[in-house]
Amino acid sequence: MESRMKESKLILEDGSVFEGYSFGSKKVVNGEVVFNTGMVGYPESLTDPSYRGQMLVLTYPLIGNYGVPGNEKEDNVLKNFESDRIQVQGLIISDYSDKYSHWNAKKSLSEWMREYNVPGIYGIDTRELTKKLRKKGTMLGKIVYSKESVSFEDPNKRNLVSEVSVKKPIVYKKGKKKIILVDCGTKNNIIRAFLKRNFTVIRVPWDYNFLNEKVDGIIISNGPGDPKKCRQTIENVKKALSKNTPILGICLGSQILALAAGANTYKLKYGHRSHNQPCIEAGTKRCYITSQNHGYAVDADTLSEDWREWFFNNNDNTNEGIIHISKPFFGTQFHPEASPGPDDTEFLFDLFIRSIK
Repeated sequence: MESRMKESKLILEDGSVFEGYSFGSKKVVNGEVVFNTGMVGYPESLTDPSYRGQMLVLTYPLIGNYGVPGNEKEDNVLKNFESDRIQVQGLIISDYSDKYSHWNAKKSLSEWMREYNVPGIYGIDTRELTKKLRKKGTMLGKIVYSKESVSFEDPNKRNLVSEVSVKKPIVYKKGKKKIILVDCGTKNNIIRAFLKRNFTVIRVPWDYNFLNEKVDGIIISNGPGDPKKCRQTIENVKKALSKNTPILGICLGSQILALAAGANTYKLKYGHRSHNQPCIEAGTKRCYITSQNHGYAVDADTLSEDWREWFFNNNDNTNEGIIHISKPFFGTQFHPEASPGPDDTEFLFDLFIRSIK
């Protein structure tokens, strides 16, 4: 049992206060409080750019017990993380394990968080907190200490994609076939997935005009926040839809693809953030267990006649994928590349590749 005082506080916009202990960096922060029900994978989750501006609640009670791996690279891509830094505003957990044990561990979770000036709070009732977020929806929150304070701030009012996207193109050379990856906050595992399939990946900024590039396919990546903030990306994709170059949108990329096609998106009450979201392929009884991290969704009822719903969520029936009826345009709300989570749907990358002539 802890003998010291609980010096940290998580305060929600509805006035709820959760007291706990500090780990990581001792820093005052604000953001949108969201929860993830995954049991493992905190190094991947914390570095996922889709969490930009958010304070992450992990519902699994014990965190930190296997430490944090090193910065090894393969094909110039980090092997163990989804980006080059921790992306979350703060981490909220029930119990923190400072003593870690894993063959691949190089440091503790708290050490790693201090490197990137990211605060954590533990010793709170994450079950109560998660139930509150399930009932009321995601809320703004702040982590404060005894005499310090900070105002609430909604990160979704910012263009979060512009904060996490690369600033200039990066080329990952592999095979002769080339893919444009529109980086809206891409996870490294999307890059790994295509390098593994012997494709050269050209990673470009979110607002980059890729229309004159001679490539074999276009990927629109995952990313944080409201897809409607990505106006330039939507305009570029809208123009790309007039051609026949295969396009695959992933997570936020699927929402951008839908907006470019004239459909609408909306904010979910508390989003989907876990490794076990059941998704049904429309027109079949086939269910896939998927890895997800998103707070917005496509309104399938607003799709035009040229598009149809491809997948839907078996828990709440929200859209999980769209597909064009005649052209090679696809969108999946879940992550085929997982990391962390199951890779049951990675075959969708191969389906996309088969559409490339």
